[in-house]
Amino acid sequence: MPFQFSHYFNRTIWLKCHLYLALWFGLLFSLIGLTGSLSVYRAEIDLLLNPDLHIEAQQDQPLSLDKIVAQVRKFHPNRHGAWTLEMPRRPDSPIIVWFENPKESVDSFYAPLMVAVNPYSGEVINSRFWGSTLTTWLLDCHTHLQLGADGRDIVAGLAVLLSISVVSGLYLWWPGFSGLYKAFKVRQNQGLMRFLMDLHRVVGVFSAGFLLLLSFTGFHLAYPELLENLTASTGMGHGDTGPTVSSTAAPNDNPVNITQAVLVARGLFPSSEVRRVTTPAGELGTYKINLRQKHELNQHHPFTNVWVDRWSGQIRSVTNPIKFSNGQVFTTWQWPLHTGEALGDSSRLLWFILGLTPLTLWLSGVANWLSRKGLLQDKPIDLKAFARTRGQQLFKTAVRMRKWSAHKLQPWIILAIRKMAELIDRYKN
Repeated sequence: MPFQFSHYFNRTIWLKCHLYLALWFGLLFSLIGLTGSLSVYRAEIDLLLNPDLHIEAQQDQPLSLDKIVAQVRKFHPNRHGAWTLEMPRRPDSPIIVWFENPKESVDSFYAPLMVAVNPYSGEVINSRFWGSTLTTWLLDCHTHLQLGADGRDIVAGLAVLLSISVVSGLYLWWPGFSGLYKAFKVRQNQGLMRFLMDLHRVVGVFSAGFLLLLSFTGFHLAYPELLENLTASTGMGHGDTGPTVSSTAAPNDNPVNITQAVLVARGLFPSSEVRRVTTPAGELGTYKINLRQKHELNQHHPFTNVWVDRWSGQIRSVTNPIKFSNGQVFTTWQWPLHTGEALGDSSRLLWFILGLTPLTLWLSGVANWLSRKGLLQDKPIDLKAFARTRGQQLFKTAVRMRKWSAHKLQPWIILAIRKMAELIDRYKN
């Protein structure tokens, strides 16, 4: 039977494909997008829920990292092994000290201990497990739907299905070059359903490239080994990964401390910023100093690493992104492109809005489908009158609230977010 190209691009087939993907998986697409949007501002949300994490910036120099670790070990005397110190990005933020495998969560998919420490006083502010806070719970929903390794596989599959949905939507939308002008028109005087469908098309077209990018990067963040094999790069899936480097010097009574190890590492990269420091585990352990050079796209998880021998102070291994191959560079881009940090903090609002587009597309598409089935009634709308009325109402509300200051509104915002956190805790228990 001869190959019929038009058969595989039949509009009816693509329409059914687009429809069924939305009906079966649209809610999950929306959930992953929404949790991703909220995770963009997870630091701000966590601070809002935990105001004790705000550190009063002081003129004094922060304590040495050795004193910070000593305070943490004094507070957690029965936790033996490596600790990772994550440096604050701002002077009013705490140092977060991580313990990867606490006994309390040994059976969990991922639940390290996070200890927040005041960098000026050494006070342990709080100790929390990943997944027990609202922001980490939301991030776990985004990455594996709270289902562990099986959930990660599901999310990776959803990334592929979302790509198919986007491509099928673009095919159904394409009007030809002669009809491009009308294809971007949003009609607001032909009923609610026509408006929603026009909105569906326009939002879908403008967000298609970004959604394909997020799907691609999200899939490879779930399966980093796949891309690493394709690009002949290993250990590039995440900034925290890398080779296991052991000490080769003989143990002695004068080991190198953290401050000295950081000085040795920064000697190779004097203009870099210290992002993380991991202490040695056992006699063969080494210090791992994670640095960020100015050219690196990765803001939170850079790939400049120096391993320093704890006994001799000698450098045992180095990873320098400047020397990466093209395949390694491409692989390291996946995380900052997915989170938006490749474009800096200015892109966070854009990534937040993009995370809401699956929900917008799903609601508008399902509403139109229900209308066609006779389950939802169309009605006329007048957006100009609606905007004028709502604008007047918002203006009157603003006038009434003009005497309200930010500190009077903040308790209500905090209360709303805390209620949401309580609902999630009730769901978990």
